[in-house]
Amino acid sequence: MRAEERSGWLLTAPYAVFLLAFAAYPVCFALALVFLRWDLVTAPSFAGLDNVRLLSTDARFWQAVANTFVFLGLHLPLQITTALTLALALNRPLAFRAFWRAAFFLPVVISGAVVAILWNALYATDVGLINGLLVRAGLSPVPWLTNPSTAMPAIAVMVTWKNVGFYVVIYLAGLQYIPRSCQEAIELDGASAWQRFRHLTLPLLLPQTILVVTLSTINGFQLFLEPYVMTGGGPLRRTLSVVLYMYTNAFSYQKMGYAATIGVALALIIGAVVAVQHRVIGRSEAL
Repeated sequence: MRAEERSGWLLTAPYAVFLLAFAAYPVCFALALVFLRWDLVTAPSFAGLDNVRLLSTDARFWQAVANTFVFLGLHLPLQITTALTLALALNRPLAFRAFWRAAFFLPVVISGAVVAILWNALYATDVGLINGLLVRAGLSPVPWLTNPSTAMPAIAVMVTWKNVGFYVVIYLAGLQYIPRSCQEAIELDGASAWQRFRHLTLPLLLPQTILVVTLSTINGFQLFLEPYVMTGGGPLRRTLSVVLYMYTNAFSYQKMGYAATIGVALALIIGAVVAVQHRVIGRSEAL
């Protein structure tokens, strides 16, 4: 082996060790747990396909999957629309533009638990700020987190507020790369502001939109902290997410094998949904 090859292997060795220890090993261990019955106290025992069969008939798991899709159905359009609107606004000449950009990004770096506690106080039925404003406007207070029909939308709004700054940065980066010459040309053709946005800005931001949709989908399927802190999965399990259900089985019921089965199923669902999204967006791009 030549000296250059040895140097290359030495330089890649730390990353290879890291990848094996923190990526390959956990994945293999989770796959092995699917076929085991283990409660963290007694020795693991072989369970065959019992965990898979239990998962296929577990009503709570499928309810958690349905809840997660409801969350994504609310969160994705809200996230994309809000991030794109803010990016367009912040891309214009504004007073204190750097301050506004930093302000919208600030919630991203704040602890998720702190944000959940803050919004829990804002959503409080009797003393919350939001219901206080509604009462002053002559409206009735809304039980945001205790009503099954409003709990998940309330969480979706909070998660959007928490993460929108990150996606604003992605859209801002895309807007910076739109050629000024193209904008001037379409303006000379007499295009209105909506036509410029529809036929120039939006198509050129398609790569950023694909990235935002993919990341938002993956993060949405990993919804855990917000329902764990704010609702505990209630009311009536309407905010029970897949990750929260997996956590409950692992650390409340000590069903590590079944929790691993839920995790593997979640990974397969995420892969399938992202693949479908890319296929649909790719077809729209071709059109």
